[in-house]
Amino acid sequence: MFFRELPEPLFTHNYFNDFVSAIKSQDYKQRVQSINNLIKQLPKPHQDTMQALFKHLRKVIEHGEENRMNTQSVAIVFGPTLLRPETETGNIAVHMVYQNQIVELILLEYESIFGR
Repeated sequence: MFFRELPEPLFTHNYFNDFVSAIKSQDYKQRVQSINNLIKQLPKPHQDTMQALFKHLRKVIEHGEENRMNTQSVAIVFGPTLLRPETETGNIAVHMVYQNQIVELILLEYESIFGR
């Protein structure tokens, strides 16, 4: 609820299209590198919060057998909350796919993105 009610999402409005463009890359390494570079451009408080949140979400995923939350399901829940365009267009379903993919990639590549 906290993240949903923020006036500016954790992944700021200004970078929404950049994150979407990055996740569309066909080359996996390039995708990871582009997402990593974009995260580093976000304001420091956003980066710090993102690191703490994703660290926690990885712990949730580690207990997926008990809580039935795998990487994909966590991404589906948090994608649209953490990353959204400033004004919603008719592409809500398309945006949701990209939002989920971005969050999933960060969860999978946490160590290479945040260095821990």
